[in-house]
Amino acid sequence: MIGPSLTRSDVSATVDHIAAVQRPDGSIPWYERGQVDPWNHVEAAMALDVGGRHAEAWWAYRWLVEQQRPDGAWHAAYHEGDVIEATLDTNLTAYVATGLWLHMLCGAPEDELRAGFACVESALAFVLAMQGEDGAIWWARDRKGRPWRRALVTGSSSIHLSLACATRVADALGVPHPEWDAARIRVGDALRTAPRSFKDKRRWAMDWYYPVLCGVVTGSGAEARLASRWDEFVVPERGVRCTSDRPWITAAETCELALALVRCGDGERAAQLLDWAQHLRGDDAAYWTGANFTDGCIFPPDEQPTWTAAAVVLADNAISGGVVATLLDATR
Repeated sequence: MIGPSLTRSDVSATVDHIAAVQRPDGSIPWYERGQVDPWNHVEAAMALDVGGRHAEAWWAYRWLVEQQRPDGAWHAAYHEGDVIEATLDTNLTAYVATGLWLHMLCGAPEDELRAGFACVESALAFVLAMQGEDGAIWWARDRKGRPWRRALVTGSSSIHLSLACATRVADALGVPHPEWDAARIRVGDALRTAPRSFKDKRRWAMDWYYPVLCGVVTGSGAEARLASRWDEFVVPERGVRCTSDRPWITAAETCELALALVRCGDGERAAQLLDWAQHLRGDDAAYWTGANFTDGCIFPPDEQPTWTAAAVVLADNAISGGVVATLLDATR
């Protein structure tokens, strides 16, 4: 099904918006003349695949192949070909594996998958070199190559999903990497049992729902986790707060919580959240980042990021039982 306020042409128009922002080199900035970061770039590429624009999605992955450093990582941000944030973030680096698994689910040809897989192998070598003895994966290396020996709940949860997706691709291509699944199990155990290994960011909604979205917490535990802070983060008819202490709801957080609900089998509430996000849709089929729910003012007033549009497209596909729902099952 499609969310009650979204038609297929609505979704297609949003995918077209993302494609229109994509640069000739394949990169997908946040908006025209904006910055590119590897995680949100992959998120937008995934939406292109879901929307049937497979050539554009592959062009986005080719950009990653060309920009990848010899150590397998990417810098945290680029602008029109220049590095503007030199940090090497493990989560931003790992997410290409999630994108490649979706590209495979969308029927990508083997030559693209094998080229992308080599990129994934190099990326995960960098990421797993940053896994600590407790299983947590450190946040990043700074511009001088020094590791930040602290992990993030959201980032490590996302890496947990990326490792599962990488394992699926590896098995499908007949190039098994058992160390990836072993690392996934370790990071999952750390997230569930060693909270002191992770930076305290409990005020952020993503730290609440990402362990559910990414398959770290499942079953009744997932349902209990979402119920425990639902009223703290969810604003009826408006969406999901970015942080618990600010009156700001965002379309991306709202749609990502919808994905977590799909992962729990709660399609009804997921569709409701997607419906609530539509007040942030613009006339051009793009989506505003968020709004102040006390006065309805759009904030920021001039930002319609491609990654926000992508989150809507991915949530719609998952609620409809499409390939994104299959992707979310990678950790099962």
